[in-house]
Amino acid sequence: MRIRRKVLLALAAPLVATLAAAALVIPTLQPAYAASLVEVTSFGDNPGRMRMHIYVPNTRPANPAIVVAMHGCGGTGPGFYSSSEFASLADRYGYIVIYPSATQQAGFGNCFDTWSDAAKRRGGGSDPVSIVSMINYAEQQYGGDPRRVYATGSSSGGMMTNHMLAVYPDVFAAGAAFMGVPYNCFANAADYPPGASQCTGGNMNRTPQQWGDAVRQQAYPGYTGPRPKVQLWHGTADTLVPYSLLQETIEQWTNVFGLSQTPTSTDTPQTNWNRRRYADSSGNVLVEAYSVQGAGHSLPSSGMAAVAIGFFGLTNPNPTTPPVTTPPVPTTPPVTTPPPTTPPVTTPPPTTTPPTTPPSSGACRVTATVNAWNTGLTENLTITNTGSSAVNGWSLVYTLPSGQTITSGWNATYSPSSGQVTARNVSYNAAIPANGSVDIGFQANHTGNTAKPTSFTLNGAACTVA
Repeated sequence: MRIRRKVLLALAAPLVATLAAAALVIPTLQPAYAASLVEVTSFGDNPGRMRMHIYVPNTRPANPAIVVAMHGCGGTGPGFYSSSEFASLADRYGYIVIYPSATQQAGFGNCFDTWSDAAKRRGGGSDPVSIVSMINYAEQQYGGDPRRVYATGSSSGGMMTNHMLAVYPDVFAAGAAFMGVPYNCFANAADYPPGASQCTGGNMNRTPQQWGDAVRQQAYPGYTGPRPKVQLWHGTADTLVPYSLLQETIEQWTNVFGLSQTPTSTDTPQTNWNRRRYADSSGNVLVEAYSVQGAGHSLPSSGMAAVAIGFFGLTNPNPTTPPVTTPPVPTTPPVTTPPPTTPPVTTPPPTTTPPTTPPSSGACRVTATVNAWNTGLTENLTITNTGSSAVNGWSLVYTLPSGQTITSGWNATYSPSSGQVTARNVSYNAAIPANGSVDIGFQANHTGNTAKPTSFTLNGAACTVA
């Protein structure tokens, strides 16, 4: 079963009728040109007050699949676009990517709403309704295939992935959640921030039946149709969203599918990736879970997006489907999008170090934002090249305040973990163009001092601290 206009018009429930009306909104924006990230400002009902960006590859099938890719707390859709591999894979496999930007606040900044009563039920409002409106837009505007809609995301986006699969099982064919939590893990907004949360406090332990009942009885009561299959990823050293929540999420989805808690197979498809698979009696894998040994709150890392896309079945497009090619329009100026604030991706550093170009003194600016709780914090750093020429290869040096120790990071490598730290570029962000920026960040433990570093040098040149 998939949402279509005629089906929506037949629904009688008032809340679902609201969604139906949203699906009939005629978009006022012209189709986005292919191979660029474009913001859509009128996409239908938007109770979550979200922003929508969409990436449409140059060559795609007549009815392309749709992937909804969601950022972590404090991030943006454009940030997840630039710091993950889903768009480059879309160029290869011909699917559309929707990048929502959350605006909800629950003490941690721009997170997807997985805590409110409205968000926890189908058609209730908030972010889930906004995301479905974005999907309807992509189906109407680009002929997106309603049978091949998928969800994925990191941290808050991983939480929303599990959430959307529970609340809208008839919209999605599958999902891949990185560092998420089970549906209905958060009691309310006050339960969301780290340090105050029962969900992410490390002590959440419900039975598989309790987790499964939440999906069946609260998300979409009475639903008896097919359920989307689920892929789950979590780092064993994650202290922000505890690794123990991977098991709770496995228990939820295996119970929903009526599967045994014992995996039907286990293997190590790549070094440090331990995989458990849960298949039905016909051998169809409905739930699979990856434990990434030693990884902190830093997924997806390199290669993981491709595995998720493979799980969706998008690496084997139907060769009989004629492609649609949208030629680029050279007169259209490139779209400038705001940089992310918390892109949760860490990839290995490049094997060959690019030449290092030092900026002139004062030709760089660093903006630091700290989110702290009990004994932990995350810090997001935006590095801006305010000079007139590009910086090719960079290292940022700063001193952590006393008592702070880095436990994991994203978009850079960090060494050492305390004292004077050097953050070095990774393969995809080695160049900072003139007037351009890169965003990096880290998670750290603290002993009470949550201050920011007071000074930064980029390739040896002092930066202005914003």
